[in-house]
Amino acid sequence: MTKFEQYQSVMGRINYVLFLIAVAALPFPQIVLRYTLVAWLVAWVLELRFLKKPSFNRTYYFLPFVLFALWYAWRALTGLWSPDHRAWSFMMERYMTFSLILPVGIWGVNEYYNWRAVGKVLAISCAVSVAYYIIFVTALYMHPEWVQHFGYKDWFFQCQDWFDCFMRNSSYIKHRLFWCTTQLLGVIAAFQVWSDNSQCPNRKSQIIKWLLAIIMLSAIPLTGSRQMILTAAAVMIIALITRLPKRHRWIYASGVIVVGIAVGVSVLFNHPRMKEMLAGDVTIEQLTLKEPRVAIWQQALSSPKDYFWTGLGGGQSVKYLEAKYNTHYMEYYSLMHYHAHNQYLEELMELGIFGMLLFILAWISIIVCSKGIGRQTAIYFVAISMLNMLTDCMWGKFDGIAIWAIAMMFILIQSKSTEIERK
Repeated sequence: MTKFEQYQSVMGRINYVLFLIAVAALPFPQIVLRYTLVAWLVAWVLELRFLKKPSFNRTYYFLPFVLFALWYAWRALTGLWSPDHRAWSFMMERYMTFSLILPVGIWGVNEYYNWRAVGKVLAISCAVSVAYYIIFVTALYMHPEWVQHFGYKDWFFQCQDWFDCFMRNSSYIKHRLFWCTTQLLGVIAAFQVWSDNSQCPNRKSQIIKWLLAIIMLSAIPLTGSRQMILTAAAVMIIALITRLPKRHRWIYASGVIVVGIAVGVSVLFNHPRMKEMLAGDVTIEQLTLKEPRVAIWQQALSSPKDYFWTGLGGGQSVKYLEAKYNTHYMEYYSLMHYHAHNQYLEELMELGIFGMLLFILAWISIIVCSKGIGRQTAIYFVAISMLNMLTDCMWGKFDGIAIWAIAMMFILIQSKSTEIERK
């Protein structure tokens, strides 16, 4: 082995260890995740894998990353007609981490990456994070005098009970959308890793995966996230359909879908946050006050001719909406700088119809271009992400990009593992 090969071997191991640390940090506050993910990217660069040409003969590995790269390039190009270049440059900086992930996907990762080890780290870390957040919020609830030391506002003292406190405060530790998404990915990883009987005895694997799944799924209703309750129901529906007998599958699937939707809607409308929103006879005007998304979408869609073809330009949607708010007596929304709360609508507003369709195509290609167990993960991940993007901008924060990056690496190494096993 040459000195260069020894160097690559050492850096390859460091690269993999840093990736595992980043995976473990995924369900925890952003500051830890940010540094570990950047350290992993630096280690990948120092390994010097990019000195060799990527083998583009297997396009199903690279196509999603290429399509996302084209989408990112189109965002950069919109700077030519963006009226506010400061907002455009801020947007480009925000997506910097995303752009750095693309070469990793194209050139790939080293042979030390093992999807089962990554899955175990993700599942266990997600379960630990649930316990951590419960202990943290319980401590603050029992000792409210500690609140000032953590920079919390006075509204913490307005909590009606522990459940109300957890709903209010969990998003200030980590946004509920990203935390719950990570929990669902942890459940998927747990079932994939501990369903393999060759890894451990069947009874032990059943106990481990169901215990971890219950812990992780319990986090979703605790956070009070209505969209994640419905997303979790959708994931369970997909899981049940994939396990139905092939004969008359769609007949059974119809029943599963109806029951799943009924259960999800029932849980949703019996949730305290939904009861509060629908208390009394609610008019459209009252609904827009209680649910800002409805009012925002109304304003965004009021003049589609403004942005439909070429888009407003990267980073311009918030400024556009603020002008709408100020002319429709919604100054509070303007002061809060509310974004579109719908990723597809934001893509349409900023990039036009071409950019939005390219964005959707890139997501669909993740499923099409994955193989074996990687495709199974891709189906769940894309379903979770695309449902969440209906009511929020998943990529509005670093956490959303970090989830995408780690999930894409997980799918990539699973797909490669499937190909190796088939050979």
